[in-house]
Amino acid sequence: MDRKSLNAIALTVRSLTMDAVQKANSGHPGLPMGLAELGALLYGEILKIHPAEPGWMDRDRLVLSAGHGCMLLYSLLHLAGFDVSMEDIRRFRQLGSKAAGHPEYGLAPGVETTTGPLGQGFANAVGMALAERMMAARFNTADHSIIDHHTYAIAGDGCMMEGVTAEAASLAGHLGLGRLIVYYDSNSITIEGPTSLAFSEDVGARFQAYGWHVQSGSAYDAEDLLTMTEAAKEHRDAPSLIILESLIGKGSPNKAGSHEVHGAPLGDDEVMASKRALGLDPEKDFYVHPDAVAHFERRKVEWARVHGEWVEAFASWAAANPELHDIWRSSFEAVDLSSAAFPGFQVGEKVATRSAGGKVLNSLAKAVPNLVGGSADLAPSNKSVIDGAGHVEKGRYQGRNLHFGVREHAMGGVTNGLALHGGLRPYCATFFVFTDYMRPAIRLAAMMKLPVIYLFTHDSIFVGEDGPTHQPVEHLAAMRAIPGIVILRPADAQETEAAWEMALCRTDGPTALVLTRQNLEVFDKHDRQWRDTVKRGAYVAKEARGSPKLVVVATGSEVSLAVEAVRDVGEDAIRVVSMMSRELFLSQDQAFRSSILPPDVARLAVETGVSLGWEGLGGGNIVGIDRFGESAPCADLAKHFGFDREAVARRIRSLL
Repeated sequence: MDRKSLNAIALTVRSLTMDAVQKANSGHPGLPMGLAELGALLYGEILKIHPAEPGWMDRDRLVLSAGHGCMLLYSLLHLAGFDVSMEDIRRFRQLGSKAAGHPEYGLAPGVETTTGPLGQGFANAVGMALAERMMAARFNTADHSIIDHHTYAIAGDGCMMEGVTAEAASLAGHLGLGRLIVYYDSNSITIEGPTSLAFSEDVGARFQAYGWHVQSGSAYDAEDLLTMTEAAKEHRDAPSLIILESLIGKGSPNKAGSHEVHGAPLGDDEVMASKRALGLDPEKDFYVHPDAVAHFERRKVEWARVHGEWVEAFASWAAANPELHDIWRSSFEAVDLSSAAFPGFQVGEKVATRSAGGKVLNSLAKAVPNLVGGSADLAPSNKSVIDGAGHVEKGRYQGRNLHFGVREHAMGGVTNGLALHGGLRPYCATFFVFTDYMRPAIRLAAMMKLPVIYLFTHDSIFVGEDGPTHQPVEHLAAMRAIPGIVILRPADAQETEAAWEMALCRTDGPTALVLTRQNLEVFDKHDRQWRDTVKRGAYVAKEARGSPKLVVVATGSEVSLAVEAVRDVGEDAIRVVSMMSRELFLSQDQAFRSSILPPDVARLAVETGVSLGWEGLGGGNIVGIDRFGESAPCADLAKHFGFDREAVARRIRSLL
């Protein structure tokens, strides 16, 4: 261990942090200054990475769950040789800088995930560690270990208070994810003041109860830090928590140890005083110690050597295992469904779309070997199990089915981590109403453009007797409000096949399949090319004779309801449109939108959800539900809320 160089790196981190935050007049200097030694040790001694190949599959992952302390990360990425320039750091938190206010995935190489909402990064790290074990189980052989890395995370007091951390930590301990090592920055300070205001639990005891290996020590004893990290690596059947006592804002003579240094610039006077106390020239800003630069020049040589050895080992593995190599290659390519066999549902068949979804999942799983996922303890209801594919459990990671337990929030964050790691195509499932519990992770998946697939079943008041607590009403509107997610609400089993195909072929963001509990009859579709047309969001399910006098727009279970109501009306001049994805439809060109919804024709929108968002597409005419549901059988609810064919037919007649 080169103490002199590590000290120079830590000094540089403090220097860059103080100046970047001060220049931006915004930011969080406390954590980077308090954990500068840990950051120096991680990048200077511990991490297996290769800045010249930041996407190398067998690199170690480092997640800064306490994302507000991002200047720690940007300083070290810059020193290590990632594409984060000094100009980016000088323009910290400014438009166009890679050094954003919190780490953003895809913006700066070396940033493994978007963090900021506390605890999300922790859950992502659990997902990455799980992915490492699952990939190792699939591809490592007796002669070659091409997947053999660790996932590290830095979490703070705020992360430890968040419920998502508790959920994810419990799951990680249950699964024995021994290559996950979390450093807990226990500085006992949050925005409002000391953590004692609201937090007094024994975090170490809690994690021991979860099944974690727990150690504690000082954030400023490099030898002890290294020893604890090596001990954590030796515990291969349990994740590790290393609790570090630290001083927030270390180096600031007047603000260190106080909440004043957590989330605000030090101020010009305190920056000057801190530089004097650290032995820096107060008149120089953005100082980089030459010993830090020299150390990382040596590290780059070492990283290149380790990466080169892996490339050679991978080539040997590929030559010895051509079938495995083919699967590996396909795991990183766009999904090819040309040979996939769909169930092939027939017109007249009555199937709940959740049941149809389960059959489609099992058909497509044969063509997509890296498709993996599970449910938050609702697999029998969600129909989310890949039959015969095995289950992931402690020490046995080759299965494809995951049991997340009743942990929706962690499920979302862990699934994001699986996607971020690479090599696996993850899905997760629960009742649609419980998207309330996982919305933060869904939002981040959309922000990071992760191709996660969500299976959300029991999609409306037609859940029935379970009552309003389990009947999603506002959830379609709430999910559609998230930029970048595609919501697919198929109208029957055939559309469910198309929805799964669309979800698997999407690579630039998450997709949610919103599926019914109740049976829906497969209907004959007017548009014979509907499987292609629906990829644009909507198609004509039933056409009018001649020019339509009215267009009824519906989604999901309400499409067949609309068709039945139109038949009852007996009016031939009515078109029924199945709008499986409102956001896809609205993203199309005006010519296509007008071909589906002629602008000069009256419209009626029908959906068992709040009317919010349908005002334009429905032409001001909406059959919706702007209140919570009731506990009753499905048929009684339909009549009570005006979602039976007689009520919809009356509404149609009123518009003709």
